[in-house]
Amino acid sequence: MRGVVPGLASPHPIGQELPAVYLEDDFAQRFTAGLDDVLAPVLLTLDCLDAYFDLDLAPPDFLDWLAGWVAAPVDGDRAPDVRREVVRHAVEAHRWRGTARGVELAVRVATGARVEVTDNGGVTCSATPTGGPPPDEVPEVRVRVVGAADEALVRRVVASAVPAHVRLTLEIES
Repeated sequence: MRGVVPGLASPHPIGQELPAVYLEDDFAQRFTAGLDDVLAPVLLTLDCLDAYFDLDLAPPDFLDWLAGWVAAPVDGDRAPDVRREVVRHAVEAHRWRGTARGVELAVRVATGARVEVTDNGGVTCSATPTGGPPPDEVPEVRVRVVGAADEALVRRVVASAVPAHVRLTLEIES
């Protein structure tokens, strides 16, 4: 995460806080200056900690860490603005996961394209606990993406948002 930043000045130099007898001691000032280099990033991070939790201001590496908090599927190769949107909508996407609305939201946030999701509403059940489902209607989801979108990304997002037993039809129109 945060590390030593060359040339970063400490907002609270330790050497200035020493008793008067050490203020003119060259060794004491050089020694505490070394500590200032190590502590400056910590102190500056704590001074503006609230900005780290604001998705519009968070540094990219901290943004990836926040994504882990909300289990957002961020890809470090994507632009920071796209990653910010994925994290911003992660909780809502989890709330609707497995539904047509959740699939639409996940794909729209990941690609920025217009998405249409239709669900046939197929549900199967069995009257006996060990019996297989009757051959009624097979659950199916059709995802139509309108706009420029990476097919591999869309497939990855859809695979994580659609239940495994549901048949998927994907259409991408550029």
